[in-house]
Amino acid sequence: MQLHGKRILVTGAGGFLGSHLLDSLRAAGCDQICAPRRRECDLTQAADVERIFSVFRPEVVIHAAAVVGGIGANRAQPGRFFYENAIMGIQLIEAARRYDVEKTVVLGTICAYPKFTPVPFREEDLWIGYPEETNAPYGIAKKALLVQCQTYREQYGMNAIFLLPVNLYGPRDNFDLNTSHVIPALIRKFVEAREAGRREVELWGDGSPTREFLYVKDAAQAIVAATQSFDGSEPVNIGSGHEISIFALAQKVAVLTGFQGRFLWNASQPNGQPRRCLDTTRAEREFGFRSSTSLDQGLRQTIDWYENHIAAGLAQSYLALA
Repeated sequence: MQLHGKRILVTGAGGFLGSHLLDSLRAAGCDQICAPRRRECDLTQAADVERIFSVFRPEVVIHAAAVVGGIGANRAQPGRFFYENAIMGIQLIEAARRYDVEKTVVLGTICAYPKFTPVPFREEDLWIGYPEETNAPYGIAKKALLVQCQTYREQYGMNAIFLLPVNLYGPRDNFDLNTSHVIPALIRKFVEAREAGRREVELWGDGSPTREFLYVKDAAQAIVAATQSFDGSEPVNIGSGHEISIFALAQKVAVLTGFQGRFLWNASQPNGQPRRCLDTTRAEREFGFRSSTSLDQGLRQTIDWYENHIAAGLAQSYLALA
C-alpha cells in the first residue's frame, strides 16, 4: 500500500508510541493524518467513534491507543484496563468495517502471551495458556481484538492486521512512578537518587525475570512498514530479539545515569512474567523489519531526553490516550 495521499486515522497519537508513529508517517510523506486526542474523541464512547469516521472518512486506520501501565497500575485497575482496552478496539474495528476502510492496523501487546510461553515467543504459541496474572486483563482485552480482526477478515473480507510489540522505551516515555514501565522507572529512580546523594534504591521483585526491549522509534518504523507491506491474517511479533534480566538492566541503567549506590530488591512485590523474548523472524520475512537501535544506544538517548527535559522544567508523562 502506498500511504502517501491516503487519509490515515491514528489513535493514541498523543501518547508515547503514537507520537513517534506520527513522526514516522510524516517522514514517509503522509500529509492527511487525523490524530484526535481523547478530549476530542473518547474511543470508549460509540458516538465519538462514529463522529470521527463520518467526518474524516479514513482510508487507513492505525489503532495505537491503549490504557497502559506497569505491574502496579495493572494490579490497581484491572477492570479499567480490561474494559477500556477492549471497548475501544471493538468499536473502532467495527466502525472501520462499516465505513469500508481499506486497511486497519491493530496493535496488541506482549502481555497477551501465556505466562509460561516457551522462549523465544512464537506467534503460534499465543493461545497455549493463560497470561501472567498481574497483566492478564490487559493482555486478554488486546488478544480479543486479534479474534475480531481474523473473524472480520473471514466473514467480511476486511483487511485487518495485528501486531504484537514487545516492551517499548525511549524519549517521551511515561516517567510517572505510579504508572510507568521498568526502564523509565529505573531511569527516574537512579537520577533522583544520584541528585539527592542517596546510596540505595528500592526495586521491585528479585531481579531474575528477563525482558526484551525495543526502542520506540524502531517500533514506529516497523508499524509503518507493516502498514505498507503486510496483509496477512496471522499476528506478527515486533521486537529486537534480545533478552536481558531485570538485574542486568538495572546495572546498565545505573552506570549510564551515574548512580553508584546499591539496589534493595523488594521480593514481596511481584516479578511479573518469568521471561519475555520474541521470535521476530516473521516480521523480517513479511515486511523486512529488523531493529537497528541497540539497547545501550537507546538507553543513552532516553536518559539524555529525560535529563534534558527535567533540567529545562519540561518533563511530562505521556499517556497513550492523551
